[in-house]
Amino acid sequence: MPRIVKCGLIQCGLPLHEGEGSVQEIKDAMIKKQLGFIEKAGKKGVQVLALQEIFSTPYFCPSQDPKWYATAESVPGPTTERLSKLAKKYNMVIVVSLYERLTAGVYYNTAAVLDADGKYLGKYRKVHIPQVAGFWEKFFFKPGNLGYPVFDTRYAKVAVYICYDRHFPEGARAFGLHGAEIVFNPSATVAGLSQHLWKLEQPAHAVANGYFMGCINRVGTEKPWNIGKFYGHSYFVNPRGEILAEGSEDKDELVTADIDLDKIDQVRNTWQFYRDRRPETYEDIVKLLP
Repeated sequence: MPRIVKCGLIQCGLPLHEGEGSVQEIKDAMIKKQLGFIEKAGKKGVQVLALQEIFSTPYFCPSQDPKWYATAESVPGPTTERLSKLAKKYNMVIVVSLYERLTAGVYYNTAAVLDADGKYLGKYRKVHIPQVAGFWEKFFFKPGNLGYPVFDTRYAKVAVYICYDRHFPEGARAFGLHGAEIVFNPSATVAGLSQHLWKLEQPAHAVANGYFMGCINRVGTEKPWNIGKFYGHSYFVNPRGEILAEGSEDKDELVTADIDLDKIDQVRNTWQFYRDRRPETYEDIVKLLP
């Protein structure tokens, strides 16, 4: 029997902007808005669903305002517990990108993976943290310290690479070596900065490493920062680099695709990149500076 897995991505704009409510009210509104899409995914039979980067808040990194620390929470914690009930209700794996509070003053950009029975399987912490105008992420996040885990869910072996991580091929390869079948990339990226890369890098990772990718971006402009338009176009790509399904540029929506995991064997038996690797020749990658 073919291994067909119905997968989904949710791209969403901000329902409340700064000045229209407290940080907690903004967070509550963002979660409430996406709960409807999560329910929709479950009713459509989605088996693996992924949410966008820090899905429960604005992308607040254009600021350097410590008030957003109050939106961080433990992982696992209240939001993962809430979504675990939906995961169990719909027999649906959910990849949840959250702002994690480890302890006072220690925060991470994190993604939790919930299995189809609601069980918390573990988390990935964003490894590569940018620090450039409009993306002051080092003010809010410590670099991840959990490596490149792959989670053996009911339906597929799943991994998560978050936003800026996608510019670094080393972690993408590590996921493949660890057995990932689907790698999700929750993102917050705006037009003019990296849009021309959006459908270059992840298809390249999918081809080079022989797995599927699900790539999620926000939509709309978030006030008051106005760093640019989050351009959506969330999509799935297969190990041949072919786009399977794609969202719009500006609509809140659920993007779905039926993924045939047997394609991984077919592609890897044709393009023998894992057989022909020469890791003994790659020492300079980790030795050379900067």
